[in-house]
Amino acid sequence: MILIGQYDSPFVRRVGIALTLYGMKFEHRPWSSFGDAERLRAYNPLTRVPTLVLDDGTALADSHIILDYLDSLVPEDRAMFPRSEPTRHRALRIAALATGLADKVVSLFYEKRLHNEVSALWVDRCRLQIQATLAVLEATRAECVSEFWFGEQIGHADIAVAVVLRFLCEVHPELIAISNYPALRAHAERLEATAVFQAISQPFIAPT
Repeated sequence: MILIGQYDSPFVRRVGIALTLYGMKFEHRPWSSFGDAERLRAYNPLTRVPTLVLDDGTALADSHIILDYLDSLVPEDRAMFPRSEPTRHRALRIAALATGLADKVVSLFYEKRLHNEVSALWVDRCRLQIQATLAVLEATRAECVSEFWFGEQIGHADIAVAVVLRFLCEVHPELIAISNYPALRAHAERLEATAVFQAISQPFIAPT
């Protein structure tokens, strides 16, 4: 398999971490959806990352779809999205909140970067959405008594939250005080200290 995209994207990074934790061999091509758009278009007409090219040449896009596919390749007890309810929809909810938060981080970045006149209304809307989502994630994580969000085994929800928190703090360091979210900070710091998170990692590089 080939994973296309740079690890400063939380969407790409969560897939790279999952592939590594699953022990699945893959080639990493750190292409940018901007600078490498023509090469990427040959695999994905949307020129979006992550793109995962399977061994038969099929290209999957969207991190959630990719992770759903990877989960289908492993036994149930190793899948990082639970397969039984109600844990499954609870884990999906946390991951969706995290990735939705990442979408807002990206939206806010481009609002500030691409427009000569930044919309204060849009910036404030994104900021409020990010803060509200963090508050929900903080409260939910603080209620957990297990090592990870849904038990003693790391899951896609754990990974998504950690990589998105790093992305937020790197792209908009002035936006929030991470100290206001102690449960999330502890969660992210613990995961970022692990070998796989350190290996699948890249400081944020603003697209040009």
